[in-house]
Amino acid sequence: MYLKDWMRKWLIAGMTCLILLWGCGAGMLLTHYSRQNNASEAVINQVRLQVNALRLYIAEYHKQIPYDLKLQQTLKSMAQDQQVSLLYTNLEGKILYDTLEENTRENIDVNTELHYDLYHAKENHGNYSIAFPIVDETTNIQVGNAIFTMPESEIFTQKSYAVPASLFIMMTVIFLILCFLLFLLAKKIRTNMIGRVHQLKEYSEAILKGNYENTMEYTTMDEIGEVYAMFDQMRMEIMHHSRRRDEQEQAQKELISTISHELKTPLTTLTAYIEMIREGGCRDMTSVMEYVEVMHNNALKMTRLTEDLLQHALQELGQISVTLTEQYSKDILTRILQPVGHYVRSTGVVFIEPEHIPNVLIHVDANRLEQVITNLISNALKHTSSGDSIRVDTVLEHGHLKITIADTGKGILPQDLPFVFDRYFKGTSRMKPEAAGTGLGLSICKHIIEAHQGSISFQSVPDQGTVFYCFIPVR
Repeated sequence: MYLKDWMRKWLIAGMTCLILLWGCGAGMLLTHYSRQNNASEAVINQVRLQVNALRLYIAEYHKQIPYDLKLQQTLKSMAQDQQVSLLYTNLEGKILYDTLEENTRENIDVNTELHYDLYHAKENHGNYSIAFPIVDETTNIQVGNAIFTMPESEIFTQKSYAVPASLFIMMTVIFLILCFLLFLLAKKIRTNMIGRVHQLKEYSEAILKGNYENTMEYTTMDEIGEVYAMFDQMRMEIMHHSRRRDEQEQAQKELISTISHELKTPLTTLTAYIEMIREGGCRDMTSVMEYVEVMHNNALKMTRLTEDLLQHALQELGQISVTLTEQYSKDILTRILQPVGHYVRSTGVVFIEPEHIPNVLIHVDANRLEQVITNLISNALKHTSSGDSIRVDTVLEHGHLKITIADTGKGILPQDLPFVFDRYFKGTSRMKPEAAGTGLGLSICKHIIEAHQGSISFQSVPDQGTVFYCFIPVR
């Protein structure tokens, strides 16, 4: 059910309840008015309070009253003060005392003359005869009845029991205020919730169609504002990922184009030199060896490009195989670093080997670890020149073998730091054009290290150098 339909039904239900509530209140007031005009119970209580002193006096001296003239005189005085007449009888109806001395009756009919409510107590001439039981204070047993006769004017005071008009007006005003608040709530829900939800729907449709530039503002900081903020953050994240995807697709196309071009150049050179040798262009072995060296270098370049392309394809398919076996770290790292160090020194860069290699048991793929270390040192060579240094350290730290590869080269620019491990990312070029790579090496390194349940990180300062840290868990 749509929210607007739900709100309309609840608005109708709320109005119905308010109308019923107002009607019930009005009916209760009218009933209260009707009851006040014939308020038997309330009047009886008023009479009880009025004659309470007489009742208590009779209950205290009920045994002596029929014979003690002094007590009778006191009762008569009290009755006159209250403007009532008193008739005191026992349970059988025998009259024990009557303030009206002219009354010659000795008994009353207890079945017909004892009235405890106003409806039956009313007599001729506008008088009421109301009976109250007399209870012995010691035994709490009824010993008789006291019948008080008083005029109607004494029973019903001049106080008006009509429903005040102000009460009815106040109830009506409250009803109207509640109706107004209900409609105000409905309007607020319709404007601030349903309207905003429709805007969010249009906003989402725009994002779904790829229109990420369309922004929507909501200035009030409430629950809806938080939803708007989250939607806008989602839009920015989607826009960022969309741009990164487009950039990666473009970079992938450029990569294929670049590798194709870079393969074509050494392949052309290699073919040309082979043709020259075949045609007898080399008259001595020295010339042949020079040609062979050029051909060898171009073949190595093609091999490196082909390996990068293969690793990229395997990474795309999630098929870079990492076979972990238990091996000792010292033997593996020694085999990896010795040839690498010899190559680095041949370029004129100082290579500093670790003073001590911890000999611990690690779960590692030696070939993949060599690929990572070689790649990191090759990157360092691209950013260093003759006279700079590359240092390799190995230490144990928090249950991991920490391999540090630091150089004193040109470093990485701050704007390139967040994207170093992204595929195809080459950064702002600070290296020789012939040293430029494909932008896949560090991404592959990160994938291999994480396959070892380890981690890789780095620090870099422009013109001061870069440090990479690889952490391999120790068994």
